[in-house]
Amino acid sequence: MGWLIAFASCQPTTTLVPTEKQAAPQHASRQSNMFYADLAFHHAPVHYQDVDRTGSHGLSGKADYITAVDFDGDLNATNNWNNIAKSNYPGKAVSYYSVVETTTHYFIIYAFFHPRDWTDIFFLYYFDEHENDLEGLLTIVRKDGSTYGKAEGAITVFHTDFYSFKAASSSLTNGREDIDGTITTQNYGGVARFKTAQEAKGHGLKAYSKLKPGGDDYVVYYPSQTTSESPANIYDRNVKYQLVNIFDNGGLWQSRFNTQLFKNAKQFQKSVGRGTANAPWNWDDGNDGGDLGLLAGGMAYYPAELVDQYFNGLGNFSKQYIYNPYLGIE
Repeated sequence: MGWLIAFASCQPTTTLVPTEKQAAPQHASRQSNMFYADLAFHHAPVHYQDVDRTGSHGLSGKADYITAVDFDGDLNATNNWNNIAKSNYPGKAVSYYSVVETTTHYFIIYAFFHPRDWTDIFFLYYFDEHENDLEGLLTIVRKDGSTYGKAEGAITVFHTDFYSFKAASSSLTNGREDIDGTITTQNYGGVARFKTAQEAKGHGLKAYSKLKPGGDDYVVYYPSQTTSESPANIYDRNVKYQLVNIFDNGGLWQSRFNTQLFKNAKQFQKSVGRGTANAPWNWDDGNDGGDLGLLAGGMAYYPAELVDQYFNGLGNFSKQYIYNPYLGIE
């Protein structure tokens, strides 16, 4: 088994980069790409985005709208801070997703992009702001015999920390990390979906039950496979976000070596600020340990190992991947 060690993050961290030798042979049939798209839509969250109107860098709330990495028509990460301020780029909503499958579970990443991670405190502009921001969650789905399985819990990304949540009916219990709460649901399209929320400015993400927007200035986003909308205003409660596969042709994964977009193939380039935004294959909790699945990128490369570390009460739980494009298992 081969390993490559790389060092890159907002803070010093170790990223485990799998070599081709780690890709295990398939022992079961994977699902189709169309099924994975439908699966991701079925479990996509109803997403609450808090909005802050104060400060010039917040663009009267627009800087808190979720949008596409290429909202401005290019994959140049160093012009996003300036371009989102232009009126011809309204901030049409997108969530990037990926699916990994084992013999017992599906693991779905949802990632939400903002062109600005910002503050309204002028003397903290350099220290607290940075161009580009991508945070999200991993949804854990058990194969229970139904078409799309049962969502049992989630791990969310809140800057350099992960937070774990269980569904109300789940048997999940504390593992290496304590569970941070119960993730509530909201019905949309005939499906009881997890409710998630992001803070304004820094855009850390948690379950809605632990991060309710403050005040009445917030946007509510609903998933769609085909439609990407921009909010009419900062009080819009019905905006569709389009699901975009991380592994689409010309998508984020295929663009990881585009040096206008990423450095080290996993951190967004920038022209503003001190911090750095990470791709999902470099997301990291800075203090949860160094075992397989816990190093930077483990949520993408080794989601089963990550979940096995964070939770007990998993029941029948396999770490044998039958579809994991991050590891080249396709």
